[in-house]
Amino acid sequence: MSKTWRAIIVAVVVGWAVSELFPPQDRDLVKVLSESAKLSQVDQPFRAMVDRATQLTTSQNGAPLSFDQWTNLLRGINLARYFPGDSIPRKFRPKENEDTNRVILNWLERTKAAGQIQLGLDLKGGTQFVVEVQTGSIVDKEGALDQAINILRRRVDRFGVAEPILQKAGANRIIIQIPGLSQSKREEAKRNIKRVATLQFHLVHPDNNRLAGLDIPGYTNVLETISDDASGVKRKVEVLIGSKVELSGDHMAAASVARDPTTGVPKIHFSLDDVGAKLFYELTGKHVGERLAIVLVDLIDSEQGVQEEWSIVSAPTILSRIGGSGEITGVGDMAEARELANILENPLSTPLRIVEERDVDPSLGADSVKQGFNAALYGVIMVVIFMAGYYLLSGLIANFAVVLNIVILMGVFCYFDSTLTLPGIAGIALTIGMAVDANVLINERIREELASGKSLRGAISAGYDKAFGTIFDSNLTTVIASVILYWLGHGPVKGFGITLTIGIAASMFTALVVTRLMFDFLIDRGWLKDSLKMFSFMDKTNYDFLKYARPAFIASWIIILASVGYAVTKGSDKILGIDFAGGRTLVMSYKKENKAAVKAMVESGKMRDQLAESVVSKEAALAGKESQFQIGLQTSLGGEEYIRVDFPDVEGAEDVVEKQLRANFDGTAGFIVRSSAEKVGASVSTEIQKSALVATVIAMLGILIYVAFRYEFSFAVGAIVAILHDVLITLGIFFLSGRELNGPILAAILTIIGYSINDTIVIFDRVRESLLLGARGSFKDVMNLALNQTLARTIITSSTTFLSTLALYFFGGPVINDFAFTFLVGIITGTYSSIYIACAIVLWWHKGKRPELSMPVIAEPTPANA
Repeated sequence: MSKTWRAIIVAVVVGWAVSELFPPQDRDLVKVLSESAKLSQVDQPFRAMVDRATQLTTSQNGAPLSFDQWTNLLRGINLARYFPGDSIPRKFRPKENEDTNRVILNWLERTKAAGQIQLGLDLKGGTQFVVEVQTGSIVDKEGALDQAINILRRRVDRFGVAEPILQKAGANRIIIQIPGLSQSKREEAKRNIKRVATLQFHLVHPDNNRLAGLDIPGYTNVLETISDDASGVKRKVEVLIGSKVELSGDHMAAASVARDPTTGVPKIHFSLDDVGAKLFYELTGKHVGERLAIVLVDLIDSEQGVQEEWSIVSAPTILSRIGGSGEITGVGDMAEARELANILENPLSTPLRIVEERDVDPSLGADSVKQGFNAALYGVIMVVIFMAGYYLLSGLIANFAVVLNIVILMGVFCYFDSTLTLPGIAGIALTIGMAVDANVLINERIREELASGKSLRGAISAGYDKAFGTIFDSNLTTVIASVILYWLGHGPVKGFGITLTIGIAASMFTALVVTRLMFDFLIDRGWLKDSLKMFSFMDKTNYDFLKYARPAFIASWIIILASVGYAVTKGSDKILGIDFAGGRTLVMSYKKENKAAVKAMVESGKMRDQLAESVVSKEAALAGKESQFQIGLQTSLGGEEYIRVDFPDVEGAEDVVEKQLRANFDGTAGFIVRSSAEKVGASVSTEIQKSALVATVIAMLGILIYVAFRYEFSFAVGAIVAILHDVLITLGIFFLSGRELNGPILAAILTIIGYSINDTIVIFDRVRESLLLGARGSFKDVMNLALNQTLARTIITSSTTFLSTLALYFFGGPVINDFAFTFLVGIITGTYSSIYIACAIVLWWHKGKRPELSMPVIAEPTPANA
């Protein structure tokens, strides 16, 4: 590819990423409404309404107005007067019988007011729904509640929201917290959460045209909305369908949305499970030439009880036998189609009722957020200074690539509506440290080529060519893991998978394309001529690393057995935090005029620390669990203020917590009554834990297959054992330090897996290269040679990542301290295991003999004009 085309691609990608980032933060909808209205149409009633809206927003400390508040403000005002139809995009224009004001507000909020960077519950807060499951006469109420939580989690994940919190609450309630939703998305979320719908297939009466509308035994009249071909006007007609359900929606395996390539109209493609596919094949085969009605059945929870509402989505004629898939048309716009597909793929078996809706403040105080941001910034600055100081010009080029990496990463983040949390910010800082690795590999290869006597242009070209295979293999093995985590995971596991995949793709693009383009530009302009200076250390070392392989290997597994054994003897109640084990929650209402004082105490962490200390002094069973206390603020739609305290599951502890809360803070808050006190389930549910375990196992299998294909089976075994070693020894040391497992630690462990395989593959790639080039000596000598050749890269990459993590550990505050500690241990063990676990196993597997490798090294084709 020519340099011009590479430059165009870089400009397009970066330009697109920047466009996705704006506007980064939410704008005030009142100001957007005022600015967007057609000035020639604005009159006194409109200005008065804007003034009232501004005053109301100010009285709410800048909190956005709800759609209900807007409805009151807009009484007697039709926004269509100020926003003519041609000023609104077609897909946002009000339809027949729709609330015009609400549709226009929805359009303004989604396209002009909503910020692109979505912050998580910990940084910005969000919306809390308390959902009541109508278990009624169901015998297995616990099973029904678990099923509802699993289905709701999948619905929320499909809704495009990352890292929501779902918890059991009491006997039949579920707490759902979703990161900052706009009013329009809140309405959509409510529909997705509570809608109970399924598909049924019924045969249409053969004489429907004559008998439709009549009362025929064994048949039911159901409305279908059809569109006239000529005018496009929609109308409802009655269709006479058989009462017998020929096939139920229980057999629905998947549902997805696409546009018809000819008309552009949205449609839903569905597929059935094996049993459903067989039944559908037999059904359609028997009734070729007849009409088959696809009926949508909604369960409506009304004052009269749960009622079914039937509507026909479509009733096509069966032309031939149909297998296990089909299409549904006539479902309205894309938003409706996506919502329906989500509901059908994740059907609820019991009706739900939203009994409470509140706004929740950020779970982290302002001090914690500031500490986390500063720590991430310090880490990035240290990496940038190190790269510029050590590699000089090459380091500056690498730093520029890192900046573009962040821009692209955030742009793709915004495109996928991913939610940014504090651990996510820490993860991005670590991604930067790890992204430097590709630049280090390239620079070290360029240094080797210059040392061999090549010209600068030839050394740069050869350096990129030789580094490409290593970068490709090390990143692809990590991508295999990240894609599987996204595919099979739920909640934070799915979020981690997409974040890691985006990060790897962005770092490869900037390291291989952007930096190469900059080197070519400098050489072509004559600004870089004869040499490329950079500092050097660890040149031509000759350490016998594998001399200590056996004692190191034995020592590692002794540490693992001892630490894991220690964790087992402690018991799950001592090592699992609230995120994994669940706990109890107490919600108290307080005087709204005291919110500023209460918020200041919560954000500074003083209320949590003082409350935990005083409660533990009164309740011995909570000793040592002070760090598990969590405090958050909530606001109901009616403006009532609440404080929520989460703490470990100790019977009767809520009474102690309430007593100490009143004793210590009643003067500040003015507590009124206890709103609720109940046991809550784990936010990292059993389903998330199982999905993480299954996804990790399958990811390891994928890595095993790829490494065996690209290298040799013994290399694959060594890489997998090294990953297991790193995870086990990190968890063991984590538990030995007296820490408790919480949500962010799951992300840290998954990150360690990616880091471990990356480091191992870099060394394996140099071993393979040495074998293919016929390096002299025994297999042990070849492995030691590869370890010494990659030693500088190993130290630099480990050091930059370690520096980033060290900043998080010392300056990130208590919230991400456990996360940083875990990854610090993981960096050390990952570097160590690449030598003394992975390489040692490969050496012993072959009993010291050189393996035969036939796979060629992947190399990037050298550009013709390089």
